[in-house]
Amino acid sequence: MQLDIRAQTLLKALVERYIADGQPVGSRALAKISGLELSPATIRNIMSDLEELGLVASPHTSAGRIPTPRGYRLFVDSLLTVQTIDESTVESRLQSGASSQKIIASAAQVLSSLSHFAGVVLAPRREMTFQQIEFLRLSEKRILLVIVAPNGDVQNRLLLTDTDYSPSQLVQAANYINQNYSGLSFDAVRIKLNDELRELRNDMMRLMHAAVEAGTDAMSDDTEDVVISGERNLLSIDDLSTNMSSLRKLFDIFEQKTGLATLLDTSSKASGVQIFIGGESHLMPLEDMSIVTAPYESNGKIVGTLGVIGPTRMAYERVIPIVDITARLLSSALSHS
Repeated sequence: MQLDIRAQTLLKALVERYIADGQPVGSRALAKISGLELSPATIRNIMSDLEELGLVASPHTSAGRIPTPRGYRLFVDSLLTVQTIDESTVESRLQSGASSQKIIASAAQVLSSLSHFAGVVLAPRREMTFQQIEFLRLSEKRILLVIVAPNGDVQNRLLLTDTDYSPSQLVQAANYINQNYSGLSFDAVRIKLNDELRELRNDMMRLMHAAVEAGTDAMSDDTEDVVISGERNLLSIDDLSTNMSSLRKLFDIFEQKTGLATLLDTSSKASGVQIFIGGESHLMPLEDMSIVTAPYESNGKIVGTLGVIGPTRMAYERVIPIVDITARLLSSALSHS
């Protein structure tokens, strides 16, 4: 969206003032803080244009205006001046040298304490291994996959197949997997299957691939975790504390974690800092909330995502570098842990 310099300056001043004090901003205030030598009448005309573009809105209780999620998006993408933050502020609080779990937990606490909002970290998925599998024929084209973990835990998954396998074929397939891949994760088995099973009959390949997909699901149900710190910080934010419906939705998201984990996992596929404002993410559809995320690495491989959840009226110029620096320092700490 192309705005002239005057409109950009006024929108930037309005967003910054609203972030600072949370009150609708009137034309007289904008005339003082924008640095533009414009009359209040001219400013009102420009504000009307911005309102028609959906960038600002007028609350019923005030003649002033507030930014909309669309206005925040334009501000973040084009008008924001990111602050410089001393890395040592983050580094001194990160428990580098500790176990991976403690480092990740401390990263969530760092994000929360520095931003004064909620810090979240999607922990790396742990690769769970299996000791043995077994196929049991239940009926035509219905097979029970039995997975035994090294600690003796047992997981069962139902496979619906296109082929009616005989008991001897099921024993043959299970023996092949147990003899060649026992002690590996199903992700590792998937890679090896693609390389090594080209000469097997197609129907046997389909069975083994189905087993790997089901096994991956079975062994990763509880291995992906979202670490959250500072949820109670959100209770003291004026924008949210008076909106119990939004708070209930947000804490439901925190409690269930599934949608939040999916959002963070999606963010890990992009490089650098990502900002989701208001309802931009259907996985966290709260109009008055934003999340700033960044992926982090271990030994050069992206293994998770971290971020800050707060109101749309957050100080993005502060939160963005906090998230960015924490992600980089967490990557370094994990690579050396």
